[in-house]
Amino acid sequence: MKSQSMFSLNVTRRLLSITTMLVLSVLGVPGQAAAAGGGENEGQGGYALSSIDVPGAVLTQAQGINDRGDIVGLYTSSDGVGHGFVLRDGNFSTINYPGAANTDARGINPQGDIVGTYHMPSENSDPFAFHGYMLSRKGQFSHIDYPGHPNTISQRITSSGIVVGCYHDHDFMMSMHGFVMDRNGFSGFSMPASMHNGATPDGSAFAGLFADSTGSHGYLVKDGQFQPFDAPGSTSTAAWDLNPEGDAVGQYRDSSGIHGFVRSADGQFTSIDFPGSKNTQARGITARGDVVGWYVDSAGKFHGFLGAF
Repeated sequence: MKSQSMFSLNVTRRLLSITTMLVLSVLGVPGQAAAAGGGENEGQGGYALSSIDVPGAVLTQAQGINDRGDIVGLYTSSDGVGHGFVLRDGNFSTINYPGAANTDARGINPQGDIVGTYHMPSENSDPFAFHGYMLSRKGQFSHIDYPGHPNTISQRITSSGIVVGCYHDHDFMMSMHGFVMDRNGFSGFSMPASMHNGATPDGSAFAGLFADSTGSHGYLVKDGQFQPFDAPGSTSTAAWDLNPEGDAVGQYRDSSGIHGFVRSADGQFTSIDFPGSKNTQARGITARGDVVGWYVDSAGKFHGFLGAF
């Protein structure tokens, strides 16, 4: 039992490393999103920041939010197993893909459909064998696997049902490519070491991250035009979501640490730093500009956060 728990913890860490590598049955669980320090914190850009912690979890990360305010993410329980969660109307529900060793949740659309990633116990010998899934608003799971590749990450789902993410082979980076899945099937992105992380509802624009010989960078793809970008003064940048207004969120690294950001449609950057943290990462954004993500506190513990605009 101990060895299984240790494996689960290692797999969870690999899941976390995938999401940071280029910069770096549903069970009800009662609980509330608690404000850090017993109240709200004012972050840069006028965001009121509050912590999100799944009750009893040793690690919590918020990964996505819809315009209704439903939040999805991942947490690690005390036995080292990774689970997805959805926080809806102040209540947490756990998401576990049937039979999976580990599950996370990454994106949720306005209708309540959720996408994420899972790993099966039978694939314990292959650290790269992760699969995407969709959990419909009616509670039905379906798997998402890019044809011909062992690793698929489904990162975001739009109101029109478009799913974006990445696929790769037996490595974390060089064989990685972003993808789009719509009613016509899959289409891959030609840029190596890339990952699509957000999209407008109609699929006319995408946001993501890629790596090249100079480091890691964010990008937008608008009407087929590739537009790389970096946060000012950064040594690495990654974009993780895009709202209908064209605002992107993500994180960047500089000499003082890792910071969340919002990049407006006209290219202006606003940093987000949770008070007392040197590692804040923004992951999802609503149409009105509310942001979710995660931060690491001074004791090294991971927490989710909501930035209400």
